[in-house]
Amino acid sequence: MHRFYIPPAKWNLDRLELDEAETHHALHVLRLKQGDRAAVFNGRGAEATVEITGATKSTLELRRLHHSRTPPLPCEIILGQAVPKGKNMELIIQKATELGASSVAPLLSDRTVIQYEPDEAAKKQEKWHTVVVEAAKQCGQNWIPSVERPVTMKQFFDARPKFDLMLIASLQSDAKHLKNVLSDFGEKHPARTLILVGPEGDFTPAEISLAKSHGCQPITLGPIVLRTETAAIYCLSVLSYELLSR
Repeated sequence: MHRFYIPPAKWNLDRLELDEAETHHALHVLRLKQGDRAAVFNGRGAEATVEITGATKSTLELRRLHHSRTPPLPCEIILGQAVPKGKNMELIIQKATELGASSVAPLLSDRTVIQYEPDEAAKKQEKWHTVVVEAAKQCGQNWIPSVERPVTMKQFFDARPKFDLMLIASLQSDAKHLKNVLSDFGEKHPARTLILVGPEGDFTPAEISLAKSHGCQPITLGPIVLRTETAAIYCLSVLSYELLSR
C-alpha cells in the first residue's frame, strides 16, 4: 500500500488531505484514482488507512477507514554527524531514518570540506527533511527524525542539550569498545543517547577534547578505519539493536 506524509500541524483525522506535492505524486506518478486505498502518517506516530474520495489540482481528499498509533521508541538516539562532501549526507540521513534515530544534528567540523552560508543551510535542512520523509514512506517508519541546521561543534554544545549517554567515535588510543561502554552503563538503559561521528580524518584533537569536556566517551569502531558514512551506519545499527529492540 502506498504511503503519504501529512505534517503534524495539518493532521486532522476528521479531514485528512494531501498537499499539492503529495497529490501530484499520487495522481500523476502512481496513477491512483478515486476508490483506491492508501496509508497516511504524520511522522509523530500516527497512521491511518484511507480511501481516495476526490481530487483537485492541489489537494487529494481522503476518507479515513481506520487509524492506529505507533508508540515512541524506548530510547531517543541523536546522531551528531560531521557533514561529508557530495551526497553522502543524504545517504546517512536516509539510513538514520530507517534505523530509528530521533534526530540528526549536522556538524561543521574543522575538517569539514563544505561550509554553508545561512541561506544555504536553510535550503539544505529543507532538502534533508525531504530525504527523511521519503525514507519513512519506504520503510514504514511512523516516527521520523528531525534534522537540524548545520552548526559547529561549539555551537552544538553551547545549546546545552541533555543526554543520558554521550559517545564520540574516535581513532584515539583511549577509545573503548561500544559494548563495554554500554555494559558499564548498567541495566538502566538510557532514554537519550548522543553519538558523534566525525569527517574523513576524524574530528580534530581540539574537537574531541571539547566533546570529552561535555561528557562524551570516546568509542572505537574496531581496527579498520571506516568511511564516515559507514561509521554512522555502524554506530546507529549497534545502538538500534542494543537500545531499541528491547
